[in-house]
Parts: sequence; structure tokens; C-alpha cells
Amino acid sequence: METNAQEAVAPSAGARPAVLSLAIKEKAALYAAYMPFLKGGGLFIPSTRPAKIGDDIFALVQLLDDPTKMPIPGKVVWITPAGTPGRGQGIGVQFASNENGEAARARIENLIGGALKAARPTHTL
Repeated sequence: METNAQEAVAPSAGARPAVLSLAIKEKAALYAAYMPFLKGGGLFIPSTRPAKIGDDIFALVQLLDDPTKMPIPGKVVWITPAGTPGRGQGIGVQFASNENGEAARARIENLIGGALKAARPTHTL
């Protein structure tokens, strides 16, 4: 599965969210990263950046062959620390309940379609 994440830490002045860039090139990787059990949806983003539950995140996400990056604001709701057996380090980001968050959820669910009901393991559950 191919997933590329890049991190840019926002300046510490004020409460600006961290910016993460994520490119998911395969449908299987998108299925593994998507978190449909969160209200409004969310994504697991591989990251070594320190984070706390509730931190604001701004993700720029590129899906499959589409060169457009979707801007998705959200909050950290899941943390997989380094060294967790069988899991990659990263954070789960719940999409904000706004137009961008809803557009991201709808686009991802459209792309993975019937796979949402699959019982395959993901990065989170």
C-alpha cells in the first residue's frame, strides 16, 4: 500500500493548527486509512509529529490519481504511538463538521464504495 505523508509544523504563536500533507495512491490504502466510525468521518495520517487528543489539524489530502489536494480541517481523536505492535505510528483526524469535512467524507466513501462493509483490518480498528 502506498501512502505518503509530509508534515509542516505551524508556528507556535497562537493556536494555529498543524498542517499535514497526505497522498493516498491506492484504494486499499484509502480503505485502511479511512475512519467511518467517526461522526463525519476521518482519516488515519501516518505521522511522527507529537500530537495530543483535541489538537487542531489541517490536512491537505490527495486521493488516488486526482492531482487536486482537498483541504480538510479536523481534530486529533486517535493516536497510535511509535512501537505499537502491528500498527504504524500516526494520528486519527476527525473531519470538521463543515463543508470541507463533508466533501471529504463523501468523496472518500464514493471512492471506496462497498469496501466500507468489509471486515479487513485498518490502521485503527
